Amino acid sequence: MAETSRKAWLGVVALALLALLAALQYRLWWAGGGGGGSVAALQAQVDGQTRENQGLQQRNDALAAEVEDLKSGEAAVEERARSELGMIKPGETFYRVVEAKPQPPGPNAAAAVSAVQNGAAAGQDAADDEPSLEEQVDEPPTEVPPSTPEPHPMPAPVQH
Repeated sequence: MAETSRKAWLGVVALALLALLAALQYRLWWAGGGGGGSVAALQAQVDGQTRENQGLQQRNDALAAEVEDLKSGEAAVEERARSELGMIKPGETFYRVVEAKPQPPGPNAAAAVSAVQNGAAAGQDAADDEPSLEEQVDEPPTEVPPSTPEPHPMPAPVQH
């Protein structure tokens, strides 16, 4: 009898171990505790973090180079003073080039274009009551530049 109870006890233990093994395998392969879906999700997360780390490393390298430039020489300080503050060196002359703003066509521009297309020349008088071609074209505005130069974010230094 002791032998049958021992066999029964070993059978129960073996059955319990087999049930535990089946439960762990189910969880591993089908319930998402380590299956293909979770591995793919973790791999995507690792790839995203790697890309973010590379971008941050590039930013850190650029900042380290800028710090080294600021510590080692005056060229970076001078470049920043020129571009951001609009400063110039003593002895340099600042020239600001101001381009004329394009003007919208005036009310007589269409008449001038059609007169040119129809063959009217500048010196011909088509009729006494019609204005000449020069009178049809609006005069461009004349702007007087300011007497003192305004600060400009990108100065053009000239050495004397």
